[in-house]
Amino acid sequence: MTERSLTLTAPELVPEALGFFRWGRVADRVVVTTDGGDWALLSEAELADLLAGRIVEGHPLFAELQRLGVLRDGLDLDALAARMAQRSRTARRGAALHVVTVTLRGTPGSTGAAGGDAGLDMDLDTAERIAERALESTSPAVSLELQGQCGEPLRNFDAVRRLVEVARERNARSTGKQLTIGVLTNFAEMTEERAEWLLANDVQITTSLDGPAALHDAVRAWKGGAAHADVVRWLDYFTRRYAELKRDPERWQVRALLTVTRDTLGRGQDVVDEYEARGLRTIHLQPLPAWRVPAATWPSVGYAMDAYLDFYRRTLDDLLARNRRGLDLREQTASIVLTKILSSDDVGAVDLQSPYGGGTAQLAYGVDGQMFPDDDARLADAMGDALFAIGNARDLALPDVVKHPTVRAIAAASLLDAQPMCATCWNKPYCGFSPVQNYLTQRDLFGHRLRCLQCKEHFAISTRLFELLGDESDAATREILGRWSAAALRVAAPTRISIPPP
Repeated sequence: MTERSLTLTAPELVPEALGFFRWGRVADRVVVTTDGGDWALLSEAELADLLAGRIVEGHPLFAELQRLGVLRDGLDLDALAARMAQRSRTARRGAALHVVTVTLRGTPGSTGAAGGDAGLDMDLDTAERIAERALESTSPAVSLELQGQCGEPLRNFDAVRRLVEVARERNARSTGKQLTIGVLTNFAEMTEERAEWLLANDVQITTSLDGPAALHDAVRAWKGGAAHADVVRWLDYFTRRYAELKRDPERWQVRALLTVTRDTLGRGQDVVDEYEARGLRTIHLQPLPAWRVPAATWPSVGYAMDAYLDFYRRTLDDLLARNRRGLDLREQTASIVLTKILSSDDVGAVDLQSPYGGGTAQLAYGVDGQMFPDDDARLADAMGDALFAIGNARDLALPDVVKHPTVRAIAAASLLDAQPMCATCWNKPYCGFSPVQNYLTQRDLFGHRLRCLQCKEHFAISTRLFELLGDESDAATREILGRWSAAALRVAAPTRISIPPP
C-alpha cells in the first residue's frame, strides 16, 4: 500500500471581525452571500483579507462589505432584518397561486384518457366554489391558472367560463385583489368565439411551442395537442388582437412553454430561431421530469440532468448573444433567479422560496374540488398515491389548510436553514426545492441533497449567472441580465418555475 499525505494550512481567521455570510468559488472568483441576498465577488486574496480581519476602515472594500453586512464593524442588524423580511414576504402573504385542473379528458389522439366518460370534467358548482375559496386568501395578489391534465382545459370550457366569471364578479364586489387569470392551452380546442371571450375577460394565454415544426409535431405525437401549424396560427391571432386592442405588450403576450425532450438537447439554436421568428418575448427552459412522462415513453424521450444543464448553458449563451445583437427574448427561469440576485425584491415563484410554497403560497385543485399542496401532488393522486390530499374546496377553509399536518411537514422539510448542505450553501438566498418532488423521486420529503435534481439545476443556473455577472470585460451582457431582471419584476405575479407544458 502506498502512503500519501496532504498538508493543509488553516486560513488565518478572526471570527469576531466577521458578520454572517456563506461563500463558494465561481470560476476564478469567490462569491460571498448573506441572508439578506446581498453578494460580492472577491479574489482569493480579498477573501483571505476578509477572513483575517484585515478589511478595516481605509481598505478599498471596507464600505461595500460593511454595507452588505459581511463585516461585524458597523453591522446594521435592523437593515439586514428589513432586507430579509422584504425577500421572504411572498412566503408569508398566503395562498397566491391556485392551479385548477378542470378536465381529465385527453386531447383526441393523445395518450391521455379517452373523452366522454363521466366524472372526468369539473362541474360548475365545484368551479364556483374553487373561485370563491381562492379569493378567501390573505394574499393581496391571486393568480388562477386553469389547466387540463392532458393539456387542454378548453375541453371543459363551461367550467373555465364559470371560474373566470365568478372570480371576476367576487373580486370586483368584495375582495379587490390583484387578480390574474391564465389558461394553459395547447390550442387543440380553441375557436374564434372562445378566443374572443378570453380576450374580453382578460384571460392570459400560455401555450406550448416545442420548436420548429418537425420537433414540435414529434413531441405532440406522444403528448397530444395541436400541430405546429395550428399553434402558429393562434399565436398570430392573439398577437394581432392584443395589438388591435392596444394592450400593454409587456404584460399582454402569449407565453409559450417548451417541452425539452432528448431530441431537443442538440437543437437549442433551432428552438430559439423558432421563438425569434414567432416574435415571442420569453422562452421558458425547464427539464422534463420523469414522473410526468408515461413509463413506456421515457426511454425514448428522457435524459440525465447533466445533459439538460449542458443544453441550458448553451441555449442561454446563444440567447444572450442574440440579445447583444438587439433581440429582446429572455429566458424565464434565469430572469426569475436574477430578480433575487439583482434586486431586493422577489417575484414570488413558489418553488424558489424557503420554505417551499406548497400549501402555503400555492394550492392545486382536482376536478372534484380535492385540494393539494401543489400540482405535482395532485398528479401523484391521479396516479394512485393520495398521500398529499388535504381536503376538499367545498368544506376546507384556507386558514385550516396551513394548519394541515401535510402542509406543515412540507414547510419543515423545505426550510433551507435547517437542511444539511443547504444551510451552508452560498446559493441559499436564491434557491428552494419541492419536498413533493423529493418524494416522487426519492420517496423522502427531505431528500438527499446530492440526489436532488432541483438543487443541481438551481445551483448550475446561479453559478452561470454569477460567472456572467463577474465578467468585468462584458458590460453588455451584464446590462442584458439587469434588463431581464427588471422586466420580470414589472410583470410579477404569483407563479411557479416548474410548469407542465400543455
